[in-house]
Amino acid sequence: MILVLTRRLIGFLVTLVVAAAAVFFLLDRLPGDPAQFILGINASPDSVAALRTQLGLDLPIWQRFGDWLLAMFRGDFGISYTQSAPVAALIGERLWVTLPLAAFAMVLSIVIGLPIGILAARRRGSWLDTGLMLLAQMGIAIPNFWFGMLLVLLFSITLRWLPPGGFTPWQEDFWAALRAMILPSLALALPQAAILARVMRTALVDVQSSDFIRTARAKGMTLGEAVWRHGVRNALLPILTILGLQFAFLISGTIIVENVFYLPGLGRLIFTAISERDLILVRGAVIILIAAVTASMFIVDVLYAVVDPRLRGGLRP
Repeated sequence: MILVLTRRLIGFLVTLVVAAAAVFFLLDRLPGDPAQFILGINASPDSVAALRTQLGLDLPIWQRFGDWLLAMFRGDFGISYTQSAPVAALIGERLWVTLPLAAFAMVLSIVIGLPIGILAARRRGSWLDTGLMLLAQMGIAIPNFWFGMLLVLLFSITLRWLPPGGFTPWQEDFWAALRAMILPSLALALPQAAILARVMRTALVDVQSSDFIRTARAKGMTLGEAVWRHGVRNALLPILTILGLQFAFLISGTIIVENVFYLPGLGRLIFTAISERDLILVRGAVIILIAAVTASMFIVDVLYAVVDPRLRGGLRP
């Protein structure tokens, strides 16, 4: 187990390095000069050249990448070109919005999606199964930003129960911050809950025809008891894979939803940094997103060994 975990950790670090190289070189190829953008179009060429030297933009690209990569692994993401503040501090402030948003959305998708999938599988072939899967298909088809606008129209404009956007810092008013999270979390969670419901239904339908379910029923268990005690655990294996992918999607999906609800999270920070050509801030923020996605897949590998006893001698290949 330790050997496999070590291999996974090495793979995690290699993925980060490769992703960092791809992000760095692709962003460096974007048109526009950060120094020119900072000083404005009326700045003299000498001023622009001096600022490029100050920012290190005149160095060879390989040297700039190496310096940035080594500094990043030391926890130094550099100084923002436009905000003149440490990138790590700027990202840390925004993560207090983005991570709770993604976590709330993940919890909601599980709470909504898994019971619907279990209920549909238990009533397979009935009108309830057909109706629930139809709703799930609609949930998959509708993008989360459209869900966000519908939720604002219903709960903010019509019912006036929840704020349509904006965010109060957690330390100032915890409950106001929590209320501001409800609609964007739902907007992110509903499409993912629809996917979970369909996957859970399919997995349970397959499990119900398994030998161990028939054996459990032969020992006197009802179908519901057999499915709940034995089937759900076995059906969790594909669900874990979906959850790992969904967390990655939720983290990246906050970029759109945060702009819809005017949340000061990492997504809005990246959007603003791109528009301002603040490449060092974009690089740091994107690397944090990639690290979160890669870490989530690593955790899924470990959970596979916890859920399936057959894999406790090693992790999923």
